[in-house]
Amino acid sequence: MLVLGDSLSAGYGIDTERGWVARLAERIERNGLPHRVVNAAVSGETTAGGLTRLPALLDRHRPAVLVIALGANDGLRGWGFDVIRENLTRLVVQGREAGARVLLIGVRLPPNYGVSYTDGFQAVFMEVAAEQGVPLVPALLKGVAEDWGLMQADGLHPTAEAQERLLDNVWPTLEPLLSD
Repeated sequence: MLVLGDSLSAGYGIDTERGWVARLAERIERNGLPHRVVNAAVSGETTAGGLTRLPALLDRHRPAVLVIALGANDGLRGWGFDVIRENLTRLVVQGREAGARVLLIGVRLPPNYGVSYTDGFQAVFMEVAAEQGVPLVPALLKGVAEDWGLMQADGLHPTAEAQERLLDNVWPTLEPLLSD
């Protein structure tokens, strides 16, 4: 399994082994599932950067499952929805063409971007998932971003204590892909 993500998956500001992706690897092992987790998340990564890196990652790791957790930095930079949608679609298609089952993970932007942009941004993930027929975790930070005690001082990145909740947000949608 390959996780292609940004700082939220790379464990920004915390020890990497305490991040949700490392906890995912532990949960997979505890459940006796035959998947090795490769965390290919890079802080600051955009969907465009992911597109650049994904082909080599797919060739190298040949994952059965690809988790795409990108887009937050695109939104924080105010990128157009068409660009984000096209890049996410291309990531999904590349994963499928390599034989991987794909999971798309969305994220909500901070409210200071305005309702129109934040709602439109969120809709991009739903549209890509529906058009491509892939499962979606609509909000990685659900139940975390709303609780300042679970966020680092920057207000963008979750604390180590929040990582299990992130995994719990992902697990119900991811687990069926691990059993196929």
